[in-house]
Amino acid sequence: MYAKGHAASQHVRENASIYVFTSLLFLIGIVFGAVIVNSMNVIQKQDLFFYLDQFFEQMMGGTVSDSQSLLKSSFFYHMKYLLLIFILGMSVIGMPIIWILLFMKGIVVGFSVGFLVNQMGWKGLFMAAASIAPQNLIIIPVYIMAGSIAMIFSFTLLQKLMAKKGHQPLLPPLMRYGAIFVILFAVLSIASIIESYVSPGALKAVVEFIYGS
Repeated sequence: MYAKGHAASQHVRENASIYVFTSLLFLIGIVFGAVIVNSMNVIQKQDLFFYLDQFFEQMMGGTVSDSQSLLKSSFFYHMKYLLLIFILGMSVIGMPIIWILLFMKGIVVGFSVGFLVNQMGWKGLFMAAASIAPQNLIIIPVYIMAGSIAMIFSFTLLQKLMAKKGHQPLLPPLMRYGAIFVILFAVLSIASIIESYVSPGALKAVVEFIYGS
């Protein structure tokens, strides 16, 4: 157990620059998403908030999709997204696309939180804390780790392909790479459960409190 923990900490230290890069990329995406909200004109914000308001009314009326449908949708969305990162990590030329995917993921989070806060102030902050924060406390680290691991594997693959000292075995690092992503899939499954069963209930409670007051 200690050996595994030591190996993990050594891995993070050796690849700290990559983890910092992907974290900053995600953070810049979040900031950019918030900036997009501020760049929208009044009409665009009103149109978008109208649909959001309709969703809140449907939620209070109990006509929103059931938790099982949400779980299925959330699980397959994250699975496809993570699988794409996994595949791109095995192709050296796919690294820039991984950066774009992480950046876009940050934009989605930043825009979602930014729009709620921009339109509803502290009420929007409570809504974001109830509906966006719980699952993203797991999702964000997983995607940052997935992007980082994919980049590291791409560099490893490139080094082995360019090595001059005979044939370099690719199977061991590939198996480790696949095993890590299986674990990340499992962790994202927990996030999908939270997103489907915990967050909607928390959001509904906040919406009923705000609209009922």
